[in-house]
Amino acid sequence: MGNIIFELMLIFSGAAVLATLFLYLKQPIILAYIALGVAIGPSGLQLIDNPHHIEQLSHVGIILLLFLIGLNLRPDRMVGLFGKVSALTLATSIMFMSIITISAYLLGFAFLQSLVIGAALMFSSTIIGLKLIPTTTLHHKHRGEMMVSVLLLQDILAIILILLITGGQENNITLTISLLLLKFILLTVTSLVVVKYVITALYTRFDTFREHTFLLSLGWGLLVAGVAESLGLSFEMGAFVAGVSIATLPIARVIAEELKPLRDFFLILFFFSIGAQFDLMAMADVILPGALIALIIIVSKPMIYRWGFRLVGERDHVSAELGIRLGQASEFSLLVAYGALMSGVIDQRSTYLVQMVVVLTFVISTYWVISKYPTPISTQASQRRD
Repeated sequence: MGNIIFELMLIFSGAAVLATLFLYLKQPIILAYIALGVAIGPSGLQLIDNPHHIEQLSHVGIILLLFLIGLNLRPDRMVGLFGKVSALTLATSIMFMSIITISAYLLGFAFLQSLVIGAALMFSSTIIGLKLIPTTTLHHKHRGEMMVSVLLLQDILAIILILLITGGQENNITLTISLLLLKFILLTVTSLVVVKYVITALYTRFDTFREHTFLLSLGWGLLVAGVAESLGLSFEMGAFVAGVSIATLPIARVIAEELKPLRDFFLILFFFSIGAQFDLMAMADVILPGALIALIIIVSKPMIYRWGFRLVGERDHVSAELGIRLGQASEFSLLVAYGALMSGVIDQRSTYLVQMVVVLTFVISTYWVISKYPTPISTQASQRRD
């Protein structure tokens, strides 16, 4: 492992320079971080030749993002939303997987490889979706809640898929899903009880010490995230549960504001690690199928999501916006592909294809969203919403 301090210095000083350049050129700032990863990572100048520990560190940003989302969603509201979008999420996921599987097969990949590629790429990105939606829309408007519900249900599907690929194939799929749901319910109920009788009392007892409030909140979020991971769920799912458990408290909004700078710090590392894993030489072999599948995803996902949201009663302009905001592959796609590679289900070429599609859809989707809808990172002042 390299010198982590030196690597962080390179990443953040380089990000500052490149982000400034991108802003002058009126380009999305997120793409500056990805470009930096490509430039100084293993396939570029090799100033950072082992980005894997940076990638692990960057996942703290995803954990904090889900914790902050949970802080603004009350448990009673989430139950109703999950009921509304569960069939939608399952149906659209199956449709996406079928379209991508057929496409990969027609592009020359074996059927099993194509099936895994389709399964990996059927999800939408939690990071891109939530990073590009204004905080006011995410926390206070119906479309933000709908997006969060779909993304969280997809996360559950991704966890089930990863478990099945990496060793759960012999197990009964119904039993696997039932156990996961049971663990999720137990974790949620336990978290709500602990917050009601322990965390709330600590907040009240030391409410004049803001540092303690910050530390207690961060510690609680990471603790529940760790417990969730040990139960076979995920860090992200646990962080969301931790946030929801505090959402009923008046102090939740204050905590959310204090944690946002820390979240952004780690999200910069996340986008950098995405770029750093992009091996330009290795991707040359899959550039054509990768570009075609990326295009298929960018075109088909918004259309299918729009149709699906309209079926569950959403207005057309809301359905169209949600479809475009969810029209990309996911960071979970990388985890599914890596798990399949380690299990011998797919080969390295298929993994490279998934990586290429993820990066391309991140880039294209980001441009599309910021050109059409308000985002916190829009280069136009009229479209910038925090």
